[in-house]
Amino acid sequence: MTEYQTIRTSAGNGVGWIELHRPHKLNALSTALMHEVVDAAERFDADESIGAIVVTGSDRVFAAGADIAEMEHKSGPEILRERFFADWTRFADVRTPVIAAVSGYALGGGCEVAMMCDIILAGDDARFGQPEINLAVIPGMGGTQRLVRAVGYYKAAELVLTGRIIDAEEAERIGLVSRVVPASELRARAQELAEEVASRSRPAVHAAKASLDAALESALAEGLRYERLAFAGLFDTADQKEGMAAFTQKRRPRFSHQ
Repeated sequence: MTEYQTIRTSAGNGVGWIELHRPHKLNALSTALMHEVVDAAERFDADESIGAIVVTGSDRVFAAGADIAEMEHKSGPEILRERFFADWTRFADVRTPVIAAVSGYALGGGCEVAMMCDIILAGDDARFGQPEINLAVIPGMGGTQRLVRAVGYYKAAELVLTGRIIDAEEAERIGLVSRVVPASELRARAQELAEEVASRSRPAVHAAKASLDAALESALAEGLRYERLAFAGLFDTADQKEGMAAFTQKRRPRFSHQ
């Protein structure tokens, strides 16, 4: 396993784990951390034994936001020239489903990283928010775009324009998180959920994730065309034959991920 400075990684039972690990900085999202998360996610994505990825932080904080000290003195042209945050797009683009296991604070960039994932599992102690307005800036890692898609314009506008922090219960109620679980069980539940995803046919899972992404990125008619093509393409896989045969034979499927 690659040695990293700002994250920890592990793998088992088809699941790759990425743990943000800058405890002295509340897991602030530095450029170095971004590069390491992207590298780890792409390595897991290329590993045929990995069917799901979990991203998490510490029990106290998922990520408290971007590294302000790294940005404070930069100019607008420097931010653009250095393509600040741009590599997070590569993290969001991995084929393998990614689960955010959020305990404690997920603020600013932390909330945005969680929203780059496919499923957000929140501990009951989790807190979410986009407080950038308090620093006289706005979200810069997709917050204004993904939050609108997750919770609708009016709720997103309230959270972005006021910087209000919400608890896990409200986040689930407005559709920001998939499920809330006891904080003490978060990691075990995340592993269980990830193993469930990893047990499915890889080609089908990849097609499902790509089709879900298409729903966010295209008009309905275009998305439906994409879905039909992806659906048809899966009928040329060994897993489709096995899955349907297992159903008719009333047995569990044995997927080869081919």
